[in-house]
Parts: sequence; structure tokens; C-alpha cells
Amino acid sequence: MQKTKSFEPNTKAFDNLLKHAISPRPICFASTVDKDGKMNLSPFSFFNIMGINPPICVFSPLRKMRDGATKHTLENVWEHPECVINIVNYDMVQQQSLASVEYPKGVDEFAKAGLTPIASELVQPPRVAESPFQLECKVRDVISISDQPGAANLIIAEIVKMHVQDQYLNEEDNVSPYDLDLVARMGEDFYCRVIPESIFEVEKPTRTIGLGIDSLPEEIKYSKFLTGNHLGQLGNVEALPTQDSIENFKTQLGNRLDIQKFKPTEVRHQISAKLLDQGDVQSAWFWLLMKI
Repeated sequence: MQKTKSFEPNTKAFDNLLKHAISPRPICFASTVDKDGKMNLSPFSFFNIMGINPPICVFSPLRKMRDGATKHTLENVWEHPECVINIVNYDMVQQQSLASVEYPKGVDEFAKAGLTPIASELVQPPRVAESPFQLECKVRDVISISDQPGAANLIIAEIVKMHVQDQYLNEEDNVSPYDLDLVARMGEDFYCRVIPESIFEVEKPTRTIGLGIDSLPEEIKYSKFLTGNHLGQLGNVEALPTQDSIENFKTQLGNRLDIQKFKPTEVRHQISAKLLDQGDVQSAWFWLLMKI
């Protein structure tokens, strides 16, 4: 077991490490207006979707670390409880960052960041035309945790209409994550980019009731060649292959190869690990359970 070092809240190291630990975080690029209709645009990475029916997002403009003052976005939401959450992709990530500058109240961050405001349909704050997804929201509640520097202000926003750029929609009105080129916030000045090389699939264990890692044979569970990810894949099957199917696999293999060279358990575990890396769970099980 790996050694750990502990950190207490309200220290510089804790605050910095927490942003590395809980990452990557999607970016809420929020447009708001004050009671006079003046626009504000600012990004927040303490943000996520929290429900579907109704569709709820929560983001948090923290109080400023310097003096505990509130941010313009929060003040605007108090005055006019609406916002638009504009999702950020790589094409606009630098402009999004520029909009985070603490300009004086009343300064147009759309103009400063070179972004295009377009009218919303159900709320007053404008949308960002460059954003691939634009979520019009009614603010249902604001929960302020305290008045201390860095304190959270949870803005609970219900999505009342979503707009998606046509270029990302297919004929079924769906999108591909390979096309969106989304970005997310990490610790310090770091971001990450969702490029094709970073996307992978993990089959949801909702279609079947997986056996679980605790039900795996001991020699498999404690194999030095199988990682925790491998065991998770193996434990996600509903039932082990039948003995007949294992013998059929062995016969077919023997018709093509000298299976005696696969007799050592370690060899078969190494082959199974490679098959699991390729997503072929069934073949991996055959190799693991085949007796030679």
C-alpha cells in the first residue's frame, strides 16, 4: 500500500492540491446582467450538472481570496436571477481566460474577450455565439456558505433551453465527443483538452449484474500481471464462460498453434492482460480459465 501525507483545510498547500485532486473540471462560462441590464461574462470551474428532471447545474463564484468581496456574477444573479452557461472548447479557451480578468463593474467582457453576444430566447443575459453549447438558465436558489475569503456561493440554475451549434449535430441530433474539442480546468494554470487520443469507453455495469472482483478465482485476483482495471473488467461479467465454450476455444487454438508453449500460468495471464487492454474480455476469460 502506498504511503500518504495528510493536509488540513485552510492552508495554501491544501487549497492548491485540492484543485489538482478534483480535476479536470468543466468550465461554466456564465453570462449575466444586473438590474439595469448591463452584461457580465466570467468563467468558473467549480461547476457541474446535478440533475436531469428538471435539468440543474450548479456553479460557484467564490468570494475573493484577497478580501472576501463578492464577484460581479454573484451580485448580478442576486439582482436578476438568470444566466447563460456557455460551454468552452479549445477554439475559445484563451478568450475565456481573458474574460476572467477582474475588470471594473460595467466593463463589457464580451468586447474585451472579442466574443459575440447573441440574444437568448427565454432569459435576458445574452449567449456566447462562439460556444458549442449555450444553456439558458433560471436561477432557482443561491446558497452562500459564509462571508469568509474563498467561501462558496452555490448558484443553482435550472436549464430552460439549450442551443447547440449545427456543425456538431448529426442527423439524429446527437454529438460525438471526438468533434467537440472541449477543455477543462485543472490545478494552477493547467487545463486539459479532450482530444481523440484521450477519449476511451468504459462499459456501464447497468445492463447486467457483474460478478464482482471478490468472486474471481484467487490466482486471477492476485495475479501480478493483472491490474485493478483488468480485474474490474473481468468482474463486470455476469457469468463465467461455460466449460464447453472454454474447451471449444482450446480446440480451435490447438488447431492453429502448439498450445503447450502456453502452459505456464504466467504466459496466459500476460496474454489475457493484453486482450483486456484491447477490450476483449471474453477472450481474456478463455485464456485465464483454459487448462493445459
